[in-house]
This record gives sequence, structure tokens and C-alpha cells, in this order.
Amino acid sequence: MTHSPTGPAVAGSGTPRSPEVCGVVLAAGEGQRLRPLTATVPKALCPVGNLPLLDHALRRLAGLGLLGPEDVAVNAAYLADQVVAYATGRAHLSVEPDGPLGTSGGVARLRKWIDGRGVLVGNADAYLADPFRDPGRDIEALCDGWSGDTVRLLTKPCRPGEAGGFSGNRFAGFSLLPWRYVATLPDEHSDLVRTAWRPAEAEGALELIGYEGHYLDTGTPSLYLEANLHAAGAGLVDPSAEVTGTATGSVVGAGAHVAGTATGSVVGAGAHVAGRITRCVVWPGATVEPGEDLAEVIRAPGGLTVPAAGLGG
Repeated sequence: MTHSPTGPAVAGSGTPRSPEVCGVVLAAGEGQRLRPLTATVPKALCPVGNLPLLDHALRRLAGLGLLGPEDVAVNAAYLADQVVAYATGRAHLSVEPDGPLGTSGGVARLRKWIDGRGVLVGNADAYLADPFRDPGRDIEALCDGWSGDTVRLLTKPCRPGEAGGFSGNRFAGFSLLPWRYVATLPDEHSDLVRTAWRPAEAEGALELIGYEGHYLDTGTPSLYLEANLHAAGAGLVDPSAEVTGTATGSVVGAGAHVAGTATGSVVGAGAHVAGRITRCVVWPGATVEPGEDLAEVIRAPGGLTVPAAGLGG
């Protein structure tokens, strides 16, 4: 396994060069571990810091110069109509009508569109944030100097006691695949760890690129909350929001109204908080009534409340 890539692949501006690279965001997953939040909203459109996870991924690719249907593709399966409506015009769309094909099958289904290019594959449910680099620039090292022949993984060190991984490192949301691997991916349900990453590791063609920022897989309520609490640290209040109570260390979205108390929380666009929330996520359009005192929960429209204490999943 190698760790020091050579050969130019990305310009200093972050724009991909030879070998040509396109981007794929995997957004087909159902998000079963996030239920009941994902009963009516696909995981890729669940908001983190008042921005859908899919949007975080698309902005990251745009920061590398990858944008539009020629250079970016998004797959969809569960509640696909919502993903299609959200990404139309911003990406080429690949709908899997019989259910998700997995990370490998989803890329294989896009083989004709990829058309000989290398492909930067991102998971829509990955939350990444680097305080020192803009989205895109924070993963630029994944493409920088790429030969076009190896598989690359963005990684973080494994946590104490964490099994699996790659030489003591865990996957951090993005991988880079050469066309020679894409060309042979089976057009069936499978995962990239089996069809590309482990085979590349066995071949000595796997490169691990460390991510210097904060990474979370948002697949459980506790990790989803943790990602939002990290985003809440920005403390941004939209100019159109109305705060007649207090909003401390919180992100408050457009048209939201905080008449109560919000501490270390994320309040979505058009949401109303009349009670007290501490380390919570209030989805767009949701309401916290007077007298309610919520802590470490996710409040969705219709009064749905999902406990998310015990950060770490």
C-alpha cells in the first residue's frame, strides 16, 4: 500500500486536470437507522446546519471545479422523486427504480456517463468540515498529483478499539476511482469496499489520504445530532429570522422565529421555537411549543421528536 502520490492531477486552483475526473454523489440510501426521520424524507435531504446533506456534497465537488450535469452525477432510489426534484439542473441523475444498488452498483450503473474518466465518489451522508479550508479545498489532496491508476480513500485514524479499516485508518466519505476499476464493476448490488477498495489494497494500488478536518457518518440519530451541533458552532442567524427570545451558539434559519430559548442548537427555516431547546435540531417548519423543554433531540414537523442522546452512535 502506498501513501505518497506522484504525478499532476489537479491544478492549484482546485480544478481537475488530466486524468479527467468527474464526481458522483451517492444519495440512494434509505437511512433505516435514522427512522422515523427518514420515513418521509430521504437521508440525503436531511438538513445539517440548515443545509441538506446532498447540498454539502455538491458544494464540496463544486469547490473542486466539478459542477453541472456533465461533471457531476447523483443517484437516487428511496423517495427518488424528492432527490430528483432537488438535484435537477445541478447534476446528471441516475434513478434506481428497484431499490438501492449499493455503493458499487450505483457507480456501475453510471458507467456510460462516466465514459473513461476517473470518478470522485462521495457519500451524501458524510459530514465534513475543515475550519481552515473551504469545501472542496479541504479534500483537494485526494486528487492532487493523482496518476489516474490507483484507488484513493479519504481517511481518518481509527478510533480506539475500532475494528476493520485500512492500516489503522477509517474511510471518511470520499474515494477516487480510476476508470480501469469502474470499467469492471459488476452491474449488480454490491459495495465499493468489496469490488474496488480491498482489491486495490491487495494489488498494492490503494493510497490513503488523510483528512485534516472533522468527519462524521450521519447515519444514526446521535451522529446526525452531533454533526448538527458541530455546525451550530458557527452561530449564524439568518437576517430574515426573528429572535425575540435568546439564541446562544445556535444557527437560526431564514424566516424562523425564536421567542423562547435556543442554546447550542440548529433551528430550521420557518421553524418556531417558543419553548426551551438545548443541543437540539429543529427541522424547517417544525414547532416547539411554549412550556416545552427539549434537550438532545431532533424535532420534525408534526411534533415528531427523536431522542439522540449519547453522541457517537
